[in-house]
Amino acid sequence: MKNRSVDVLVIGAGSAGLNAIRELEGAGADWLLVEADRYGTTCARVGCMPSKLLVAAADAATAVRSARSFGIQPGDVVIDGDAVFERVRRERDRFVQGVVQDAESLPETRRMIGAACFDGENTVVVGDELRVTAKAIVIAAGGTPSMPTVFNPIRDRVLTSDSVFELQRIPATVAVVGTGAIGLELGQALQYLGARVSFYSHGSTLGSLSDPRLQNYMRDTFSAELDLHLDCHIDETAIDKGGLRLRWRDSNDGKHTDVFDEILVATGRESNLSTLNLQAAGLKLNGNGRPEWDPQTTQCGDRPIFLAGDVNGHKALLHEAADEGRIAGQNAMLYPDVTAHVRRTPLSIVFTDPQMAIAGARHASIDENGVEIAEFSYENQGRARVIDKATGLVRLYAERRSCVLVGAEMFGPRIEHLAHLLAWSVDMRLPVQRLLQMPFYHPVLEEGLRTGLQRLAKQLKVAGDCRCEDRAAAVGM
Repeated sequence: MKNRSVDVLVIGAGSAGLNAIRELEGAGADWLLVEADRYGTTCARVGCMPSKLLVAAADAATAVRSARSFGIQPGDVVIDGDAVFERVRRERDRFVQGVVQDAESLPETRRMIGAACFDGENTVVVGDELRVTAKAIVIAAGGTPSMPTVFNPIRDRVLTSDSVFELQRIPATVAVVGTGAIGLELGQALQYLGARVSFYSHGSTLGSLSDPRLQNYMRDTFSAELDLHLDCHIDETAIDKGGLRLRWRDSNDGKHTDVFDEILVATGRESNLSTLNLQAAGLKLNGNGRPEWDPQTTQCGDRPIFLAGDVNGHKALLHEAADEGRIAGQNAMLYPDVTAHVRRTPLSIVFTDPQMAIAGARHASIDENGVEIAEFSYENQGRARVIDKATGLVRLYAERRSCVLVGAEMFGPRIEHLAHLLAWSVDMRLPVQRLLQMPFYHPVLEEGLRTGLQRLAKQLKVAGDCRCEDRAAAVGM
């Protein structure tokens, strides 16, 4: 086995790892990149991009069906599942190839494929080939789909968010286990493409929103079109006559059985830490198998080890992983004089229909004693009714003392765009009065925000600080 010494070892060539490398290159460091399997990010291979390709196909099918509400008769909608998944894979592979090319453009002497495992506080063994001693180590090893033990009897048959895109057809029946962002996005898309989909969750929440008012609204909305089984417990899984049998108990302890063509398990992702032997590095692990970790420095305790991206379990989002890679790369070079970084204003979006989003502070993190909350609905909003998407609710949070908008949780049509506007507003710490001075075009979906801001201004008792035109009424808002 060969030995090698470097300034920084980076484990994982995903979004976080590649961004760490860019920082190390810029600093003139001696670095080595180790990837366990193959190049290509989670986002491109099995995450953001293929899932949105499937959602886009579902949106197209929905648009054709909904044309009837506008007096347009398109005829029967025929879903060619083979063509749907062929396009998903074709475009996915194009995205992946771009990322692979980025990794392969790095010098061959500075990158290698192999399984990494700690052999000491600053020593990592890569396969049977190399022992690396590093002054600092960045772990950006990503994550893999979790699989509850109840699915062990059918483990080889169930789908995950990593394997669902390899389907050749739209299944007739699908059970989706998990009602988080991944489960809802993929399950609803499959239903819109013709599958009969049932959703199962041991909890009662949908997506990532924490506002109880929005959770109730979403449950009412989704229950009208989706087969939801919330607060249930799955007791048994098995292969049954070519299909997959699921036995579960509902919230009243009633027992049920059904057989599905496919079962998609979307119960979250686990960090790829278990094979790294972190104890050899002197790290103590918590109940989730992760070490103590600082999101502002990405450092593990006081050790020269930094976690970046999905592996730390912080926020499994591409822009967060990219930021953490840069922070980790900088601090790995600076160790032991690491610096704390101000993280970006939180922004997350779920591409269901309607979409969900959080900009800035979420409801679960605010102090309701110091925050005023106002809301607006899309049910009678002009543009929403024009496009036949009049479903949704937005909740706005503003500090009472400063009148500054600190966050919002949203559920509504094309909410991805409003989410960006509000995240930028929160980041700039704009008060409600200033936001009301911004232009609002008529008729657009964003116009509904003005109604919510006017309500906030009134509740904050600052309506008098707004110019008269800021309080003007507009038809169809």
